[in-house]
Amino acid sequence: MKDLLTIKDLSYKKNQKLILRDVNLSLKPGKIVALLGENGAGKTTLMRIIAGVAKNYKGSVTLKDTNDVAKRKSFLSFTDGLTGFSESTKIGDVVNFYVNIFNDFDENEFDELRKFMKLDPDMKLSQLSRGIREKLIIALNFARQADLYLLDEPFAGIDPMARKRIINSIILWKSEQSTILISDHFVDQIAALLDEVVVIKNNTVFAHKTADKIREEHKSIEEYYEGLYEGEDE
Repeated sequence: MKDLLTIKDLSYKKNQKLILRDVNLSLKPGKIVALLGENGAGKTTLMRIIAGVAKNYKGSVTLKDTNDVAKRKSFLSFTDGLTGFSESTKIGDVVNFYVNIFNDFDENEFDELRKFMKLDPDMKLSQLSRGIREKLIIALNFARQADLYLLDEPFAGIDPMARKRIINSIILWKSEQSTILISDHFVDQIAALLDEVVVIKNNTVFAHKTADKIREEHKSIEEYYEGLYEGEDE
């Protein structure tokens, strides 16, 4: 099967500080992949580079055979925390923006997701708690018919019951051929969904393994991930 995403020899500095170095990564279509790593490891930066938000990196990022940033953006869905919208903007106005900007945004699909998330379209962004804002971000993401979904710690502010409902439903919101790259601290809660695990450590891709291979080793995803850091605090 042909790769959906290919990253080659990627390095990135910000304010002279090395964030990522020599990153090489390939993802196939139709996968759900965890992007794991400690805070500050570079997970968000990598997603922002893939999404075409962070620039001036070295190396190449190819999505569906193109490394053109504008074309790449048309194939992926990444909300980047709703930056760029005024806090006085209503949810309904955010949706209208998405309808006008993204040809693949399905307004009917969003409406179903909005109901699932219990979002009021008349609410302003300033009225949203962290958890409700994150529900909106998830709904906006999956209302697009994208090839690649980038989810950066999407559940951090969502209460446990709602988080469980959303995680259990994610598999229904993607097409068979689309891939999800998800960065999250709730490793045990998303483990059942995962096809692959990518770990960012020491500024690079330290490990990339299939979930089945980890399970064959009689480990949970969480045990495998924590095992990569054993002894480092001693």
